[in-house]
Amino acid sequence: MGFWTERVVPHLADRSLSIPEVSRLREVAASGLRGRVLEIGFGSGLNVAYYPAEVRQVDAVEPSDVAWEISARRRARSAVPIERTGLDGQRLAAADGQYDAVLSTFTLCTIPDVERALREVRRVLRADGVFHFLEHGLAPDRRVARWQHRLNPWQRRLAGGCHLDRDIPRLVGSHLQVDSVDAAHLAGPAVIRPWTHGFVGTARRT
Repeated sequence: MGFWTERVVPHLADRSLSIPEVSRLREVAASGLRGRVLEIGFGSGLNVAYYPAEVRQVDAVEPSDVAWEISARRRARSAVPIERTGLDGQRLAAADGQYDAVLSTFTLCTIPDVERALREVRRVLRADGVFHFLEHGLAPDRRVARWQHRLNPWQRRLAGGCHLDRDIPRLVGSHLQVDSVDAAHLAGPAVIRPWTHGFVGTARRT
C-alpha cells in the first residue's frame, strides 16, 4: 500500500463515517448482536459505542495498523473485550461455527474478493448465527448507477480500493439467507448520491 492508502485514508474514513446520520445507522446495524462477535473491517472502532450488553467478546479483523491505532481510545473505553484476531476478511483465522454473530460496516465495498469473504462469514457463523451489515453500494436509480460505474475507477484509487457499484443485497443473498434489508440514500444533494446509497440488514446461514 502507498502512503495515501496506508496513512491518509484511515483518517478520512474515521471522519467521514462518524457523522450523526451514519452513527444512527451503526446503532441499527449493531442491534441484536450477542455472545461472541466477529467484526470484519473493524476500522477505527466507530461501532464500539453501539455494542449491546449481550455481547461478551469481539474479535476484530482489521488490516490497517493506522486504523487500529486510531481505535485505541474507543477500545480502552469499551466494556466489551476486543481482540485483534486477523488482517484479512478473505481468510479468517477462526474455526468453523465459532461466532454467534458477524458484523460488517463499510467493509464489503473494499475487500478484493468479496465472494470469498462472504463464504468465510458463512463458515464461521454458528448454525443460528446472524450476519449484521451496514454497507454502501449500487443504487437502483439508473442515472445514479451509471455515475457509480463511471466514478468507480477513481474511487478505488482514492479510497483504498473501495467500490461504489457493488450490489450488496445480491452478494449477501448469494451466500446467506437475507432476513431484512433497508436501502436508502443519506440526506444531501443529488450530486453526492453515487456515494450515499446504503444498505442495513441482517442475514443468516440457510
